[in-house]
Amino acid sequence: MDINYMLKVQDAKAVDIQKALKAAGIDVTSIIEVHKDKNE
Repeated sequence: MDINYMLKVQDAKAVDIQKALKAAGIDVTSIIEVHKDKNE
């Protein structure tokens, strides 16, 4: 079953997110960056 989620993270790279989810036993099929806010 494929399920889509949207995450909002701070100071994380896609590879870090994928590693964290994999460590939790969650298989990630793709990560797509949709929007990047410039933190001031």
